[in-house]
Amino acid sequence: MRNLFDALGPAVHRFGSERDGGNTDDDQLPRKHYRTIFISDLHLGTPGCQAAALLEFLKTHPSDNLYLVGDIVDGWQLRRKWYWPQSHNDVLQKLLRRARKGCRIVFVPGNHDEFAREFIGHQFGGIEIMEEAVHTTADGRQLWIVHGDYFDAVVQCARWLAYVGDNLYELTLRLNRHLNRLRARMGLPYWSLSAYLKHKVKSALNYVTDFEVAVAGEACRRGHQGVVCGHIHRAEMREINGILYCNDGDWVESRSALVEYFDGSLALVHWVPADQTQGRGHVAHGVAV
Repeated sequence: MRNLFDALGPAVHRFGSERDGGNTDDDQLPRKHYRTIFISDLHLGTPGCQAAALLEFLKTHPSDNLYLVGDIVDGWQLRRKWYWPQSHNDVLQKLLRRARKGCRIVFVPGNHDEFAREFIGHQFGGIEIMEEAVHTTADGRQLWIVHGDYFDAVVQCARWLAYVGDNLYELTLRLNRHLNRLRARMGLPYWSLSAYLKHKVKSALNYVTDFEVAVAGEACRRGHQGVVCGHIHRAEMREINGILYCNDGDWVESRSALVEYFDGSLALVHWVPADQTQGRGHVAHGVAV
């Protein structure tokens, strides 16, 4: 695990010195400034990562705080096959540059980048690595920040099954990319095959519900007013037994983030890339809570 973490440092430096896509001048771009942004499940290092869309979002949405809520780099896939295109390097460069410019960035590792858990309590390029975190909103609410894999019985108790499921998920994403290339030629919008299957399979729905209730229950037990997590790739914000449950989704399918405005209200946003809007990309805002 440590070898994988060490390998990323030289890769970032090498590619960054050739062309730092994250260091371009963004001052002329229309910008929406947030107090805090929460993103997770980028899965850098896999073909499914929508790195170009994420970079567009980061360039046009600065923030005072940025939480990386796990599975930022997909160590599981990188150990099988090294995949690290320039766009993925650009995302890391953008994050490092944002940290240098004063944004507080906290990285809470997940199960796919669990190698970073060896470095909890340290910093990497100004990015703090923490096992979990507590964020206080501008209106005084305490949010527990955790990736969520500790609440996944498959990951904790049947790791081999988690690896099998990860491979099947990657296969679904490959099929999804081919399908959406065909849909694009036909002038149809993006559609997620895996999200469709998750919503149609009853056992998957039960798993999601159990996960959400378990995470919210632990946040309540710890005395927090809410929780922000990732892991299950399903953007959601709702109240569960008096606790605000927020899942910021992913950047493989949903291209979603949780944002905090300067009054402390929270909202889920979804990025619509420029290539789907015949112009600049934009954010579709959810209801603020």
